[in-house]
Amino acid sequence: MPQDILSNVDNDKSSVLIVDDHPLVREWLASLINQQADLVVCGEAATAAEAMRAVVALKPEVAIVDLSLKDSSGIDLIKNLKTGCPETAVIVLSMHEEAHYVERALRAGAKGYIIKRDATTKVLAGIRSVLEGASCFSDEVSGIIAQKAAEGWPVADSLIGSLSERESEVFQLLGRCYGTRRIAQEMQVGFKTVQTFCSRIKKKLRLSSGTELLREAVLWHDRQNQDGDSKNAGKKH
Repeated sequence: MPQDILSNVDNDKSSVLIVDDHPLVREWLASLINQQADLVVCGEAATAAEAMRAVVALKPEVAIVDLSLKDSSGIDLIKNLKTGCPETAVIVLSMHEEAHYVERALRAGAKGYIIKRDATTKVLAGIRSVLEGASCFSDEVSGIIAQKAAEGWPVADSLIGSLSERESEVFQLLGRCYGTRRIAQEMQVGFKTVQTFCSRIKKKLRLSSGTELLREAVLWHDRQNQDGDSKNAGKKH
């Protein structure tokens, strides 16, 4: 049986919860992570229900989640974690590398997506990456994101969520079609500072040009307004 709660958690280390219905995968991951000086596995779960209980009790900084669970879809678990435990960053560790799995996971709120065959080289770097507020992807997943972005697939909210507070402010103002100089005035910073923020945002969102950045900012702004309109309409009824 998975061990939901461990009593010997080291508070000096970043805590990780493993959610996978295969005992050997959990055992291997726990061994790999617990060998690190800065990381510790605080709990394990084989089902979504066990995972939710463990997250509430342990408040891990990172949860590594498989998409195929015994009692529920990993996608649904990610959505529930994003809503109920937003302080826990989720990394998907899956055998599925098809675009629709990646898209659904990122839209659900995952901060990273690692293919299981890449786990040995990627999982530790991925955990540390999301702990720093960034994202992490296998090379194949990065390729999918780049291709879909070129085809007009909007950047996932999970990537936008990796932006710092000031970067997010710049992104929102870009979405309102503010020019760089106007953004500098609004934020009371220098023009070059805004340019630096834009460069950082492009890197985090895996965008290659200012045009792509502006497009994604406007699309995100429009989605936010549509979501707000939908919620307000629901309240009226």
